[in-house]
Amino acid sequence: MSASADLIQRQLDAYNAQDIEAFMRCYADDAVLAGLNGVVNQEGHEAIRSRHLALFAEFPQNKAELANRIDLGTTVIDHERVERAPGGDRFDVAAIYTLRNGEIARVDFAKAGAV
Repeated sequence: MSASADLIQRQLDAYNAQDIEAFMRCYADDAVLAGLNGVVNQEGHEAIRSRHLALFAEFPQNKAELANRIDLGTTVIDHERVERAPGGDRFDVAAIYTLRNGEIARVDFAKAGAV
């Protein structure tokens, strides 16, 4: 596994464990989260931390399963299947990770069915 894929897997594992500290260690201080071809939704550690703490509180059984990964070095694209709770809402998402200096600098999300 490449260093890029390893970083993204550590981030996914921390997300699934809802381990906010391990999750945030994967992100650059100035990282951004955005919708694909859309506006930036969160910028910087505090905004990303707040978003995920709220998500983990609202969906304590939330899990993302990796369906496919494309590793292009400084860009890693994951197709993930997300389930908010057993038997709950499910959706597919493409997460396009841009890496810089061994950290996630940007994530663009494309959610299935989103326009």
